[in-house]
Amino acid sequence: MKIASILISSMLALLCSTAAAGTSPFEISAAQKQAKQEQQLAKLAKPTTDEQPLAEPPQSYDYSANLKSDVFGANLFTGAFARAGATQFNPDYAVAVGDKIQIRLWGAFDFDTSLTVDPKGNIFLPHVGPVTVLGVRNQDLQRIVEAAVAQTFRSNVNSYASLAAAQPVRVFVSGFVNRPGLYSGTSMDSLLHYLDQAGGIDAERGSFLNVQVKRGPTIRASANLYDFLLNGTMPLIQLSDGDVIFVAPRQRSVKVSGLAANAKRFEFSDKTRTVADLINITKPNAAATHVRVIRNTGSIKNIEYYPLGDAASVALQNGDELEFTADKKPGSITVRVEGEHNSAQEYVLPYGARMSQLLAQIQFTDHSDQASLQLFRQSVKTRQKQMLDTSLRSLEAAALTARSGTSDEAVLRKQEAELILQWVERAKKIEPSGQVVIAQASSRDQLLLENGDVLRVPIKDGLVLVSGEVLFPNAVAFDQALQLDDYINRAGGYTQNTDVARIVVARRDGSFNEASSETGIFGSAKSKIAIQSGDEILVLPKIDVKSRQIWKDMTQIIYQIAVSAKVVLGL
Repeated sequence: MKIASILISSMLALLCSTAAAGTSPFEISAAQKQAKQEQQLAKLAKPTTDEQPLAEPPQSYDYSANLKSDVFGANLFTGAFARAGATQFNPDYAVAVGDKIQIRLWGAFDFDTSLTVDPKGNIFLPHVGPVTVLGVRNQDLQRIVEAAVAQTFRSNVNSYASLAAAQPVRVFVSGFVNRPGLYSGTSMDSLLHYLDQAGGIDAERGSFLNVQVKRGPTIRASANLYDFLLNGTMPLIQLSDGDVIFVAPRQRSVKVSGLAANAKRFEFSDKTRTVADLINITKPNAAATHVRVIRNTGSIKNIEYYPLGDAASVALQNGDELEFTADKKPGSITVRVEGEHNSAQEYVLPYGARMSQLLAQIQFTDHSDQASLQLFRQSVKTRQKQMLDTSLRSLEAAALTARSGTSDEAVLRKQEAELILQWVERAKKIEPSGQVVIAQASSRDQLLLENGDVLRVPIKDGLVLVSGEVLFPNAVAFDQALQLDDYINRAGGYTQNTDVARIVVARRDGSFNEASSETGIFGSAKSKIAIQSGDEILVLPKIDVKSRQIWKDMTQIIYQIAVSAKVVLGL
């Protein structure tokens, strides 16, 4: 009875508490169940003291600094060597404790499994017993196992043995690397695998010439990464658990620029003493003839200049800057002759040749217009393009900085500026011809020729070109009786966007005539401009903008384009 009364009182207390909370005891049970599940999930998600979070994989390291560095060899470390790859076959690899050996026996006795080398350096074969393989070279492993099997099985049992997997090891990477630490791999992985996991060699402080493998205080091996970069040779160094890969501090350095295949910052040891030694690494271009050496040692900067023939006698110093240059005097030039003639199209002339020497070799025909020879020069084309770009930048600035008095005017200015900027982008694509006016020069025959000049001999075709703001741009047959306005009328006349005050007549020889606004388009003075066979009449467009300064700038640019490229660029 006492026990029953206790149970009843407990149930009553539970009912009272749940009633006060507004829930039933069955709802409490479901809520408790859900809370218990959430606690279990949280426990699974939270690592215990024995379970540490996974370390950041080496592939997530930011290698962008290595790619951007000007140090030769820094771009070697980009994460490619850090990725796990297939174990390579190294015939000189010495079997170590923990390595896995694949054993196959067949014939009268079948056996196929992978055996691990035990701490005593043995593998255990059924019916054969322990076979010592510790220190055996990879290429001798088959012979050792075969001899051991032959002592038990005299016949009808064949054997095969190979290294299945190298021992997993953890190697320390220290010294001047970007991320020193302890990294995992196998005993057959190369130095590059562990250096890459460590983020690569510190380009500003680490040495690419002296990478050491240490076991305790003993240096077991050293590697020069320049041998791998330049010659493709890499020593196969067998690593053991606890070995240390140590990157020594950078030795002397020199910066190389100019005409060289490897224009980088190089490290050199005490054995590399001259520029000739560095040439074997930097690989200067065939065009290089001299080297400029800037000495940065001490408080005074000195500049020295040597031919490459003297490179063996030029000593290098730490901090030097070398620039390979081409110090060549031109011995000959080439000039191309195009158009109406019966001679060769390419001429090789001595440097300093003049126009008369070229003209003496050209065989003109009866249709050659010798009075209107055209010379096109690359240097002139470059200067014309620079002047055009300067004018376009000035126009852009004027369009973007034009002031407005009212909000309505500001809206119009904005729309006008957008149209002008679109026109500027089109104008930037115009390429000047680079023509030099030589036909009317009294000293034409004494003109010095440049390499790459193009001399064009026009043909007497008897045509006059009319382009620009006319209804039907076309070629009109030349007629001495026709005047300027006659040719324009035969091309359909002016469009509505014509600036009747700006008409340019481009002569075949590169000269120009302009019909001025003072005479009027239908005046007699303008009609007196003599049109010749081969001329091109350029009718310039009308400029309609609100700003007088912008109107002036655009008018100048349109005229400049018409003169330099014979193109009418309308709005």
